[in-house]
Amino acid sequence: MGGKRMIVIGLDCAPPRLVFDRYRQVMPNLAALMDRGTWGNLRSSEPPITVPAWTCMLSGRDAGELGLYGFRNRVPRETGLRLADGNDVRVKRVWDWLGEQGYRVAALFVPLTSPPTPVRGHMVSGFMWPGGDSPWCFPRDLEAELTECVGPYRADIDDFRSDDLDRIYRDLVKMTNQHFEIAEQVWNRKQPDLMVIVEIGVDRFHHAFWRHIDPDHPRHEEGNPWKDRGREYYQLLDARIGRLCAATGEDTTVMVVSDHGARAMHGGFCVNEWLIQKGYLSLRETPEVPGPLDHALVDWPRTTAWAEGGYYARIFLNAAGREPAGAVAPDRVRGVRDELRRELEYARNDQGERVPVLVRAPEEYYRQARGFPPDLMVYFDELKLRAVGSVGTGRLVVEENDIGPDGCNHDWDGIFIMGGGGVPVRGHIEGAEIYDVTPTILGAFGLGRPPGILGRDWTL
Repeated sequence: MGGKRMIVIGLDCAPPRLVFDRYRQVMPNLAALMDRGTWGNLRSSEPPITVPAWTCMLSGRDAGELGLYGFRNRVPRETGLRLADGNDVRVKRVWDWLGEQGYRVAALFVPLTSPPTPVRGHMVSGFMWPGGDSPWCFPRDLEAELTECVGPYRADIDDFRSDDLDRIYRDLVKMTNQHFEIAEQVWNRKQPDLMVIVEIGVDRFHHAFWRHIDPDHPRHEEGNPWKDRGREYYQLLDARIGRLCAATGEDTTVMVVSDHGARAMHGGFCVNEWLIQKGYLSLRETPEVPGPLDHALVDWPRTTAWAEGGYYARIFLNAAGREPAGAVAPDRVRGVRDELRRELEYARNDQGERVPVLVRAPEEYYRQARGFPPDLMVYFDELKLRAVGSVGTGRLVVEENDIGPDGCNHDWDGIFIMGGGGVPVRGHIEGAEIYDVTPTILGAFGLGRPPGILGRDWTL
């Protein structure tokens, strides 16, 4: 449409302590944007996970309304989980509203944009693209155009939870450079009014390298060969952001956000082992080696509850009429849930010491809980501990992740930076939430908020 333009740069997992503090001196472009704009912590969604957080951010809807409670979600009458994709997003995102008003848009690498969907502009699928012959661009002919410019598309890096750190870092640098090169090509050639990009490499970097760059991590080793990788990678990010922003004009607003933060992971709490010890989960036989619950022989008629692990625990009651082999009568569900909640709040580790546990029911977080929500949502030790879903560990607390080497867990606070294009300059702010991003983007274009969405417009 001409006139107002905006770039939203998403850095998946970027935490305030690195961007605003530790690495600020080596990130002159972001520091300058902070100095002349608005910045502060950005409280994430519940749960603070890439899926659903980016969709919450870009739709103004909470995870319950989306029916998305993690990367994988349950379907009725099955105890397993199915990986989410773009077909699970049934609400409008910010580029849809702008497109309806005649603006040209580009959505690049945003989670849950695979398969790519028609927009008034262009879309490039993010790291959840399955690869192969599956489409990764809309319109489809954009694939050949970008491949000619940057080579074969790298949606993600392989096996980022491994000890092959030198290979991981090389792949991260290549992928991050390619993604920003694509962003520059789209911005300059396609001239979108709004461009949203999300760089997943930041998340991958933290999971692989956090314990090596964080001197306070319990498994940090002084003098390790990767201790400076954080400074190097964040300098690369800043340089690429600066290069992208150099192509913008005075009418362009730049926003830099993250969907959640990161913190040192001290280990994992084996939530299904705890349920077994407390008599809620019954196995026909104990596995000889630790493994996923869905590989174990669960005695469903004698099971009251089980859990899915991850960044947090999702606990499901084995409710009759809802589960394939339900054992908890409907009139007992609320009472059993309350009893289980009380016991979880007093959970102890293998040494008998209390473990800080935050337990909530979905209705305490969400306006409504669609899809198949868990009966309880559980965070261990303020996210210092992951929720380990494996059984057969013989322990309640383990030092390592059950899905590969990992130095960090997610945290609730991400980042928010915005400046340029005539938006108000507020300096440091407090109280910003992930739901504020959509009304703020719309506000930057002079558009009102759609009915029913959450969040505050920071342009007002």
